[in-house]
Amino acid sequence: MGANEDQEMELEALRSIYEGDESFRELSPVSFQYRIGENGDPKAFLIEISWTETYPQTPPIISMNAFFNNTISSDVKQSILAKLQEAVEVHLGTAMTYTLFEYAKDNKEQFMENHHPIHSATSISNIISVETPNTAPSSKKKDKKEQLSKAQKRKLADKTDHKGELPRGWNWVDVVKVCNILLSSSKDYEGLYFSAMKYFLIKVCALFFYT
Repeated sequence: MGANEDQEMELEALRSIYEGDESFRELSPVSFQYRIGENGDPKAFLIEISWTETYPQTPPIISMNAFFNNTISSDVKQSILAKLQEAVEVHLGTAMTYTLFEYAKDNKEQFMENHHPIHSATSISNIISVETPNTAPSSKKKDKKEQLSKAQKRKLADKTDHKGELPRGWNWVDVVKVCNILLSSSKDYEGLYFSAMKYFLIKVCALFFYT
């Protein structure tokens, strides 16, 4: 009997034996998975067996790379695979997929005796959040006040009142000087026109320097 005929017969047997078994999964006619242990069992693991073209005359490919096994350390996986390979050597040349699955089920506790769950991802509750400092510029920036010397502060105090404000008319001398300069160009005007212009300029100057 050829390899293909052996595989066809074993495939029919597997489908009949594991019909309705939620732990069994046929990935393809030559690739199968079986969960050893119930869902929620911390020691449960999943075995995948794939047939080569010359199986069962040559060993099948046994894997534990399924995501279901992500909490099992690589050392424990290698230990399980090594023990399954020993069973393969004993049954080489015969249909052995069912035998390997049952062997794993019967020795589950022994296979997982050194199992300590590992976590490949950090849980959200263990993540320490670090607040990013607010580097956005403030909408209102306070201008840095210029530091005055004692002499400058004393001179400023002499010119201001108790509120720190300059009194009205404090620069009246400057007003008169500016007005005289402005009026110097109007000496040729006489009469009412000159008087009106002089009065107007004095008012404008006084208004400008008083405010």
